[in-house]
Parts: sequence; structure tokens; C-alpha cells
Amino acid sequence: MATNRRVARVAEAIRREVSQMLISGIKDDRVGMGMVSVTDVDVSGDLQHAKIFVSVYGTSEARAATMAGLRSATGYVRSELGQRVGLRRTPEVIFVEDASIERGTRVLSLLEQLEQQRLENPIDLEAIAPDFQDADSDDDEDFDDEDFDDEDFDDDEDSDDEEDAANPS
Repeated sequence: MATNRRVARVAEAIRREVSQMLISGIKDDRVGMGMVSVTDVDVSGDLQHAKIFVSVYGTSEARAATMAGLRSATGYVRSELGQRVGLRRTPEVIFVEDASIERGTRVLSLLEQLEQQRLENPIDLEAIAPDFQDADSDDDEDFDDEDFDDEDFDDDEDSDDEEDAANPS
């Protein structure tokens, strides 16, 4: 088993080399249909398997064609990795479509829609809770500092001292 540090270094080397192959190495026209980028590489602890997560920008047809092109280029990618990375055994390569960028874009658009709705229809607090008062108002003068004396608090301390004297531990 390789150490975590070595696994991370091998994963980064694979990510770098596959990214370079996507730019200039893979000749399959299907791979060029959508804009492709390597988002992550997950290498097993024994360095025998590598999942390469790719993000494909384009229509659903372009994404499907690009993934089919990448799957057909798996043998070429593996042989090139063997030459470029210099491992004793070249890991088996599996391409996996990563939809996290699309999910992130979707979440951002939903947040923008909510913000737009909030700006168009502000919440009227008085309509929701008519008895709601502003915390900074001086209308609520139920308690004054004069209502409390220091003597009120001293009595509790004296009773605690008496209990301690009556029950020595």
C-alpha cells in the first residue's frame, strides 16, 4: 500500500497528464464536441485503479458523445500514462462524468432567483406579526434600574453562608 502522500502525488500527476492529453493527445473527434476538463482523480491505495472525473460543458448529446469518446480512448490514455508518469504498474483508468459544476451552477441560479423575489416582494413584518415591536424602542419601560436594589441579592448570599455553616463537610 502506498502512503496517502504518494497516492495524492500520483493522482495529481495523472490529472496533469490527462489534462494535457485532452488538449493535444486524444484524436477522437467525439472528445472535442464538448469542452472537457479534468476535475479530480481518485487513485486507489494500491495505485492499481484511477477514476478520472471529467466535466463536460455542452448539450446532453455532446456530453454523451464526449464520454463515449473518452471511454474508447481509455487504452491510449493508459499507455500514455505508463510512459509519462513512470509507475511500475500503470493503473486501470475509468472515466466518470462529474456533474458537480452543473449542480453548483444550478444552485447559484436558484439563489439568484430567491434574491430577486426577495427584492421584488419584501416581507412586511407588521403584516406577519402586528404586535411585533422594534427592539430599540423606548416604549417598553416595564423595568427600571430603581426596581432592583443590591440588598435583594445580598439576602441570597447570606442564606448560602448560613447553610454552609450548618452543614460542614
